[in-house]
Amino acid sequence: MSKLRCIAVDDEPLALELLEDNIRQVPFLELVASCQNAFEAMDVLHEQDADLLFLDIQMPGISGVQFLKSLQGQSSSPMVVFITAYEQYALEGFDLDVVDYLLKPVAFERFLKSANKAYELFKLRQHSPPEISATHFFVNANYALVKIRYDEIMYIEGLKDYVKIYITSARHPVITRMTLKGIEQKLPTQAFMRIHKSYIVSLDKIQSVRNLKIHIGEAIIPVGEQYVEEFMKAIGEG
Repeated sequence: MSKLRCIAVDDEPLALELLEDNIRQVPFLELVASCQNAFEAMDVLHEQDADLLFLDIQMPGISGVQFLKSLQGQSSSPMVVFITAYEQYALEGFDLDVVDYLLKPVAFERFLKSANKAYELFKLRQHSPPEISATHFFVNANYALVKIRYDEIMYIEGLKDYVKIYITSARHPVITRMTLKGIEQKLPTQAFMRIHKSYIVSLDKIQSVRNLKIHIGEAIIPVGEQYVEEFMKAIGEG
């Protein structure tokens, strides 16, 4: 059985001790370090890899939220389970795409449920196909790895640190915490094109182009000035 390498981070000694004990009771978890603040955790992550952080939110210096934001975008960033005494952080945890949110004091049964959720995600990541596949790729969305088929993508919209992937099989877009540049690297270049600083489109899904505005489904997407020449060549009009 592959084990999840875990780091426990909490500034309260008793809470950290309980967290360590809970981790040791779960056969598929391996405690590799215990830290009393985010700075210690940073040092550990510079020295060794970890699959999962059990991370307190309210800590001196750098909060758990600030620490998590500093990790995002790294290719090897670990999964995170937030642990806190404050319910108001649950929504922010969801926005940051954490695995789970545990409210102190944490019962072992609830801890185990969270650990199981992280382990299922871990196994999916291990067995998912390479990022560039003939048919699809995976993104993190709604606490799960979601399969995105290339042939279902209509267009992708970038919004700061998020992207919205509009697909033919769903009424609402799949929202994942990535940059547009990051997701562009997952796409076959012959089928998709960046046509604006905020948009990538499927060339096959374009219905019409009028006044440098692309019509795909109900969407009307402008072609950015710097992309016009390449786009016109791509559709055979350059």
